[in-house]
Formats: sequence, C-alpha cells, structure tokens
Amino acid sequence: MADRPVPVAEKRLLDVKMGELPSWVFSRDFTPNGILASFRRGHDRYYNKYINVKKGGIGGVAMLLVGYVALSYLWEYDHIKHDRWRKYH
Repeated sequence: MADRPVPVAEKRLLDVKMGELPSWVFSRDFTPNGILASFRRGHDRYYNKYINVKKGGIGGVAMLLVGYVALSYLWEYDHIKHDRWRKYH
C-alpha cells in the first residue's frame, strides 16, 4: 500500500518543497506560546540527540560551546573590527 500524504502543516522544513513553502510558513503558530513551544521542541530534540545518550561523548557540549563562542564573536565584531584598524604608534 502507498503511504498516505502528509499535510503540509505537519511536515518538517527540510521536507517541504519550494512550491509548498508559503503555505507551510502561514500554517506556523507565531503566537508567543507557539514560539516558546517551538524553542522547547528544539531544545528537547537537541538534548535527546546529543546529551541524553547512553554512550555520550564531548560532541554535544563542544557544539554548544562553539555556538556560544561564534555568537559572542558576532556580537562583538564591530568592536573587534575597530581595534583591528587602530594604529598603535
């Protein structure tokens, strides 16, 4: 038997085709509770995939730290850029 088609609203972003993208975006819940729920689902998926495993390594924590360092660099880029062009003589 063939698989039943999945409604566009229930698909993940990577499974959505370009023609279905506008209807997928408009089916999202942009209320504060919906946004909070999406962050919670993302955190739960990350935690279950990288942190809460039987044979865990340093990978999940290292990925989190690298993300923090990259975000900190982006926040301070203007200050770093000005320091780079400053002359010290």
